[in-house]
Parts: sequence; C-alpha cells; structure tokens
Amino acid sequence: MASRFDVEIDRRGTGAYKWDRYAGTDVLPLWVADMDFASPPAVVEGLHRRVEHGVFGYTHAWPSCDEAVLDYLRDRHAVDVPREWLAWLPGCVPALSMACAATGSSGDAVITFTPVYPPFRAVHRDSQRTLREIPLTADDQGRYDIDFEALEEAAAAGAKTLLFCNPHNPVGRVFDGATVRRVAAICERYDMLLCSDEIHCDLVLDEQKTPFVSALSLDDRVRQRLIVLMAASKTYNVAGLACSFALIPHEGLRRRFRQAAGKLLSEISPLGFAATEAAYRGGEAWRQELLAYLRGNRDRIAEFVRARCPGLVASPVEATYLAWFDARPLGLPDPHRHFEQHGLGFSNGVDFGTPGFVRMNFGTTRARVEEALRRLERAVAAAAGSGLA
Repeated sequence: MASRFDVEIDRRGTGAYKWDRYAGTDVLPLWVADMDFASPPAVVEGLHRRVEHGVFGYTHAWPSCDEAVLDYLRDRHAVDVPREWLAWLPGCVPALSMACAATGSSGDAVITFTPVYPPFRAVHRDSQRTLREIPLTADDQGRYDIDFEALEEAAAAGAKTLLFCNPHNPVGRVFDGATVRRVAAICERYDMLLCSDEIHCDLVLDEQKTPFVSALSLDDRVRQRLIVLMAASKTYNVAGLACSFALIPHEGLRRRFRQAAGKLLSEISPLGFAATEAAYRGGEAWRQELLAYLRGNRDRIAEFVRARCPGLVASPVEATYLAWFDARPLGLPDPHRHFEQHGLGFSNGVDFGTPGFVRMNFGTTRARVEEALRRLERAVAAAAGSGLA
C-alpha cells in the first residue's frame, strides 16, 4: 500500500537550502537535516487558522502553547515540568551558544563528543571559550560509545560546560538511561553545566529496544546544572518556522541563560508557535506513520550497504533520519567530493570533526532512497576500480 510519504513534492524554486545547493545539476540533495515530506495535516491546519487571523505582530507564546509543551513532556516523556522552566527560542543553535556563556568565564573549556553536528564545534567562540573535543569510540560495526575516561580527565581539568547530543547527530545513537546518568554524575562531580540537545528525541526508530531517557528525568542534584533543548522542528518538518525551547530547572541558571542572549536573538514568529502547538496536540498518529517509513528506509540502506558496498561501514541508526558512513576503507582522498561526482550530495564528515566520513539524510521518499543506493553502489565500485580501495 502506498504511503503518504511516497508522494514526491517538488521543493525546487521554494528557496529550500537543501535543494538549491545542487540546483541545475543531477546531484541528489541528501545533506541538511530536513525532510522532503509535507508536515502533518494537523500542523498545516493550525497554520491556516493562524494565517486567517490576519495579524502577525510581535508575539510571545500564548497559554495553550505553553500547555501543549508541558502536556507533551508529561505524556510522551513522563516528565512533569513547571511552566517557569520553559524558555522559548528561535532555534537550538543560539541556545548552545547561550549555554556556553551562562557559566564560567572567558577561556574556560567547553566539551563535546565528536563526530557531532557542526555548530557544537563552533558556538564556544561566541563567548571566548575554548573547545575540548572528545572522540566517541566505535566498534567494528560502527556503533559508537562515550569514552568516559577521557570525559573524566577533561572535566577534572576544569571544563565548565558539556554540550551533549542525545539522540546523537550524526551517529544515530540513543544513549541509554545508564549512560545519561553516568554523564550527569561526572558533570555533578566536577560542577560542570550539562546542556543536553534532545531535538531528535521523538525520532527514535525502535522505541521498545532503545527507549529515550531525557536528562530532565534525572534527580534534583543534576537539575541544578541542566539545560535541555527540544523542538518540534525535526520531527514534524517545520525547521523553517524557527521555534524551539529550553527547559532550565535552576532559576539562577535560567536567568544567566537569558542574559547571555543580549539583544541578538530574533523574535519568534507567531506561525512557529502555532505549528509547535498543533504538532504536539495533533501530530502523534502522523509521527507513528513517519517512524515506520523511516525505519523501512533505514533497514533498506543498512541491508544494501552490507551486501553491495564493500569497504563502506554504515553505523547502526537507532534514531534520526541520518545515516553515517565510514568511507575510510575506500582509500579516497576526499570521499565527499567522490560521492558528489557520482550524483550524491551528502554532508561532509570534515564538518563534524571526522574526515573520511559522510552523512546521508534518508528523510525522503523510498524511490529517492533507491536511486541514491544505485548511485552509491556505482561510487563504491568506482573507488575500488581506481585502485584506491
């Protein structure tokens, strides 16, 4: 049976970053993390209602919008959050920068685990912090874990902030409850701020096997040094509406976080608020359909790479719609460029702190995934035929 997610929507000419990068070429855009699917009907209907109002002045979150977030946290993630913890934002990237500035002082170290979403490696500069990158460890199957010995060493050396991504972009790992608690214990032991970016938390593909545990569920001692970042944007494909939120239990930290924004943050569009409320109120059935479709794409890619692309290692994807490929065994001087030359517009692992890797966005139609796999097989074969592999 055909799925709503099989429908091809032409995004060319709409100003889409993803598609404009390769405009006029035959390269498939499989890079930036937005999906090629229409947002849920509930979101589209909610936006229509707000547009029909006809006035789009400066807007803060209205009470039912706050309540939609709090109800979502309680019902889906079993976390009761008082309204005062909630801080609305135009995006999670500025929030990462604000978290770095909310504690410590100029020159203090910020820790993150690589490979990681590129802004994690750059936001420290906004507040004159220094960066300590700790590589994740990977087994032969490409499954990643945290190097706790290195984390403890960096924390003991005086780092003030840990930027933690869970579920992890780009490696697709859902760090389990025991891992989250161990990370939090180190932050507590060394008086270090834990900023947990959980924007992909509703894109866990096998929720029974790898349940997501929010850092918000940890005890009050951890909450004294905790900032959690979330949004409807990735799950419901509304990133262009620029609306996210932070949950910050500690009043003083919440005040410093807001002060760190200065005058630089833009206002949030009323359409961003409307989409967020509609997604959390009416998008769950659509989300379940999405997860099933993404799971099918994920499994197809993993099976294909294993059978038809020798030398390419695909990490197991527990969450997100992002596949992470280790192309180093192919011996290519520039894997990203090689794949582009074979019609595949991946994200470059260099930007994530790991040369030799690429990231594929499979949040697209099954037909486009199949075409990407045909091109991928040819690209891997060409690498082998060149004698580089």
